Amino acid sequence: MSHFTTVETKIKDLVCLKQALKDLGYEFTEAEQGVEVKGYLGQKEKADISIHASKTYDIGVKQTANGYEFVSDWWGVETTRGVTQEEFVKTVTQRYAYHKVLSEVARQGYTIETDEVSADKSIAITVRKWR
Repeated sequence: MSHFTTVETKIKDLVCLKQALKDLGYEFTEAEQGVEVKGYLGQKEKADISIHASKTYDIGVKQTANGYEFVSDWWGVETTRGVTQEEFVKTVTQRYAYHKVLSEVARQGYTIETDEVSADKSIAITVRKWR
């Protein structure tokens, strides 16, 4: 019986996802032919990226027709890293959104004026475009 569970996301930009993971201190491995994600009792799942959550558990990133999804033995991640599925998805998605906004802002010719994180961990970005 597999302990792996898949979580769908709205993540579509792999470059921004990898930047978010680096910001949050997650190490990961990727390979064109895919990588193995470790789970309970040595079970393995194929993925495009393997995020090293702990020595014995990984979080996989798989490409789908709609973007990317996470796959993991979330119980193992929580017990060895102390991060729940919900916490992981929320923090990675927020950081991904931050990098996606920066990417789109730069693409449209804007510059970042301010970038502030408030006490509730919300992020305020002020941009400007000179004409």
